[in-house]
Amino acid sequence: MQKILVEGGRPLHGDVTISGAKNAVLPILCATLLADAPVAIDNVPRLHDVLTTIKLLRELGAQVAFENGHVTVDPTTVHSQVAPYELVKTMRASVLVLGPLLARYGHAEVSLPGGCAIGSRPVDQHIKGLQALGAEVVVEHGYIKARAERLKGARYVFDMVTVTGTENVLMAAVLAEGTTLLENAAMEPEVVDLADCLNAMGARIEGAGTSRITVHGVDALHAARHSVLPDRIETGTFLVAAAMTGGRITAHRTRADTLDAVLDKLREAGADIAVEDDRITLDMQGRRPRAVNLVTAPYPAFPTDMQAQFMAMDAIADGVGVINETIFENRFMHVLELQRLGADIRIDGHMAVVRGVPQLSGAPVMATDLRASASLILAGLVADGETLIDRIYHLDRGYENIEAKLSALGAQIRRVG
Repeated sequence: MQKILVEGGRPLHGDVTISGAKNAVLPILCATLLADAPVAIDNVPRLHDVLTTIKLLRELGAQVAFENGHVTVDPTTVHSQVAPYELVKTMRASVLVLGPLLARYGHAEVSLPGGCAIGSRPVDQHIKGLQALGAEVVVEHGYIKARAERLKGARYVFDMVTVTGTENVLMAAVLAEGTTLLENAAMEPEVVDLADCLNAMGARIEGAGTSRITVHGVDALHAARHSVLPDRIETGTFLVAAAMTGGRITAHRTRADTLDAVLDKLREAGADIAVEDDRITLDMQGRRPRAVNLVTAPYPAFPTDMQAQFMAMDAIADGVGVINETIFENRFMHVLELQRLGADIRIDGHMAVVRGVPQLSGAPVMATDLRASASLILAGLVADGETLIDRIYHLDRGYENIEAKLSALGAQIRRVG
């Protein structure tokens, strides 16, 4: 099994180009099932989760071409409405074919999902939302089985803010008869990007990016071309890496307007940040970061997907940082690994108290989930000696060529084994 070897002690300097957003491209790929003609998608990152989604679309019968960041999906050849356990178990986002298949074909069978071990992420909000649109849904033998002659527009209030739940019900509603009103909807930029793509395909969606989304149902969706928005989590990860190492980098082809909470915390940590068009420059001027407190919460608050990276920064920062994780109950699994590198972290329920130490020390560690693996790389960048990170298959689910991009910025990092 491949591992990543990092030799610490080098500040990052230079330019990095940000890839398309993993959390936007997966629902957009699933949305192509709604169309009655081919859909072209640009700025698609080559990630393991993207390849899994493409495999799932092909399993359903769609024709998919993927080359140089461009994907074309022809959904007119779809012949199956069953998403099997073998594919769905490896990636939670596979459940996002449920809404499109149900709306387009009147029935769908999707295996209950697997994915990261970061906590309970129930699909009950997906099911309740589809039932509100008139679907009959049962869960049996490990599958969600949904059926409806044609979905009917309705008002649905999500019990809790859920990104994939919002996306699944939103996709189903675009072909429903009449108007659907979704309340307490997720406001993430990736939801907006999905709505933008659907509207390009002929949907009539208003209010994406707010907690209240209105969908006027249409009879069919047509061919379209859409470019996926930049990955705000990848952007944040590289900016934190530069801040931790005392360096200066410019992230290109990104969007600062999706990163307000993250940029505010980096400024609080002592970083100079300049934003111009699609570029963000962070300059630490060799300084050690100051510890920051943060609370994860749904967008536009601080993202749970950046919590592990900021914990790594707090571990070597000046002062004490308190981190409250309100989204996922198991999202402190990276703490034990950071402690192996010499971090001073104490856990109390959903809260972590991080006392910054002047120096971490390299050691063998193991990644437990996607963002945890990124935090261990960041810690390795500032640790004394070598850090060997195992189970990096998590990393390939969400970061495109991270070691090549970091190497170009001056990091000593490579794959081994």
